Amino acid sequence: MKETIKSKALLAVFTLPILITTFSQANEGTDGVRTDIDATDLAIVFAGEGIYKAQCAACHGINLEGEANWRVRDANGYLPAPPHDETGHTWHHADDLLFEITKYGAATVIGDDTYKSKMPPYKGILSDDEIVAVLAYIKHSWPEEQRAWQAEVNGSQLEGIKPIKKKSSVLEKLLK
Repeated sequence: MKETIKSKALLAVFTLPILITTFSQANEGTDGVRTDIDATDLAIVFAGEGIYKAQCAACHGINLEGEANWRVRDANGYLPAPPHDETGHTWHHADDLLFEITKYGAATVIGDDTYKSKMPPYKGILSDDEIVAVLAYIKHSWPEEQRAWQAEVNGSQLEGIKPIKKKSSVLEKLLK
């Protein structure tokens, strides 16, 4: 009996740090830094609107409406661009996940090199602040019900960890 308790104690000592590290990394995402998007700062939202129109609207629609049949893969295995308005699924995801999918690409974030997407990773195309601004613009467009639901998703991501927050200097960079 003492041997079993000792074995379980040793197992806990060695696995607990691994579980905590894994959980923290999952919440901090691909880059180890948690991103929070403030959709109430209208200067950032306005800057994001311009970037969205220049970089995203051609596929996702000028009014965030996405492409038709966005849930059905085409003959080549690609999904059409989803809407980012309240009819889509963007608001189902936490800010950090949206940021990382935009920056690194879905395949990298989900760890599946075979995942097909026409959307390029925007790392090297847009700065972190520009990505944050685009996401603030998208998030600002959602009705209160979707924004409240998404805030809960963001909150659930924090349980059990202390996040690292990025400081956005989007206004300094974009409004120069």
